[in-house]
Amino acid sequence: MPILHKVATVQFEPTMFEKERNIAGLIALVTEAAEAGARLIVTPEMGTTGYCWFDRAEVAPFVETIPGATTARFEAIAQAHDCYIVIGMPEIEPSNGLYYNAAVLIGPDGVIGKHRKTHPYIAEPKWSAPGDLGHQVFETPIGRIALLICMDIHFIETARIVALKGADVICHVSNWLAERTPAPYWISRAFENGCYLIESNRWGLERTVQFSGGSCVIGPDGSIAAIIDAGDGIAYATIDLELARDHDMLGRKALEQRRPEFYKELPTTTYAWNPLDFFGLYGHRPLPPGRKSRVAVAQFAPSDDVGDNLARIEEMVVAARHDRDADLIVFPERSITGLGHGLAESVSGPAVERLLSIAARENIYIVAGMAERAGGRIHNAAVLAGPEGLIGSYRQIHLTSEDHGWATPGEDWRVFDTRLGRLGLLIGHDAMFPEAARILSLRGCDLIACPAAMRERFYAGHPGSAIRQSYPIPTGADPSHWHHFRVRAGENNVFFAFANIADELNGFPGRSGVFGPDTFEFPRREANAGPGTSLVCADIDTSNLDSRYPTNVVRRKDMMAMRLPHHYLDLV
Repeated sequence: MPILHKVATVQFEPTMFEKERNIAGLIALVTEAAEAGARLIVTPEMGTTGYCWFDRAEVAPFVETIPGATTARFEAIAQAHDCYIVIGMPEIEPSNGLYYNAAVLIGPDGVIGKHRKTHPYIAEPKWSAPGDLGHQVFETPIGRIALLICMDIHFIETARIVALKGADVICHVSNWLAERTPAPYWISRAFENGCYLIESNRWGLERTVQFSGGSCVIGPDGSIAAIIDAGDGIAYATIDLELARDHDMLGRKALEQRRPEFYKELPTTTYAWNPLDFFGLYGHRPLPPGRKSRVAVAQFAPSDDVGDNLARIEEMVVAARHDRDADLIVFPERSITGLGHGLAESVSGPAVERLLSIAARENIYIVAGMAERAGGRIHNAAVLAGPEGLIGSYRQIHLTSEDHGWATPGEDWRVFDTRLGRLGLLIGHDAMFPEAARILSLRGCDLIACPAAMRERFYAGHPGSAIRQSYPIPTGADPSHWHHFRVRAGENNVFFAFANIADELNGFPGRSGVFGPDTFEFPRREANAGPGTSLVCADIDTSNLDSRYPTNVVRRKDMMAMRLPHHYLDLV
């Protein structure tokens, strides 16, 4: 039975050094939302003070305790209207004088709880200590509510932890910048965890920084229920807690299908040291030399005839190699055997032998999916063939409920060193679990190849934004503004080659692509296969300048270096 609540996101432009003016403006907007019947009202990060502080001394006149004078003013609104309010503000801890970038949840009876930003953006270390409260979920009469602040949500672990703790709603308060919003990261966090995300972002220009606005309410399926583009304002939506409590991901129980026994590497810090030293420690498996290469992804609808599929694969390999000069081509899930599992083949059988001969003749790497028969079992598998022969194979670890009817899950992640760089394999549904790509990244992968057979919606367009951004950040309409696997690439600083079945009659949308390792690099280093496209290529680069430390983001992996694994124990 639906459990419905009206919620509101407030967008606001605070002014530095004018705290009282900011609080008065927020009070007016929050009161308006409360009078309109909103039960949960979310306001931006550091909304009471502004954000771009030089140092502790400059922000010192504006910090305060929680609870304190400011929270008391919003508590009065919550009491009068029986609602719940999230406020972003700088906090002082009286016991030691440390400052924090904080968000506080206020209800009719006062402060319910607070979150201190755990993952700092470049600005916070100028004045704020990293958060020490972890990632909590607060039980309220209107649902289980979690708080995250801006950069926190760049990291897959934070939203996943609160989802595992039962969050119905993630209130994400931010000062987001440098891209058109609603940001793909926001959408992916709601989508992969099957919960609501209420995004309150500031807008406007502060100390040369342009903030992106786009405050919104995002549903558990990644749909945008309400949005504000530019300017101060309020957007309203009705949420259904029953939808969030299912934690569905594409109609499947996202959290129940996790495989935490395979996630033990998540609390490790493989990028705390120079990766060029770390991965070669004791002479064991140093990263392969970097180079520039070209990667292709192919999309088609495999049939139930292995011979026909291999002929199609060979035709596309020749096109990729001769016309596009590709070094690697990735084909969809079960592209060798077809989607039925009755044609399962052995990795040592004739189908893979033919694939190996194609790879050797064309001097190219090939990743292709198949139903694999081995030891009386069938696996949803992918093979990696190269000029040197069979390099290896991988068996899908995360099975859908449908695949459990015929397939046995795999038992380990697979990472291979090739002349292109370090390559990891995932298969379709695997990549919907953020833990999977994260582990391959922590193992040093430059590139993840992902054969897929996905019917579901994992992308969405954007109509364009009125927020002005510095060149070359795009602001216009974009039919693929959010692509879930572009997010997978950027959040892990890897190239991600996603090859999906394209078969509109049977509901497979294609939308394959090769995505680059930096979400905020514009123009993007990527290639997208739109409707009617069978093959696209993109250049990748795993090389470095002649330096002791990596100069290429795919080798340096800034996002891995900034992780805070002591917060992630709940994932395993």
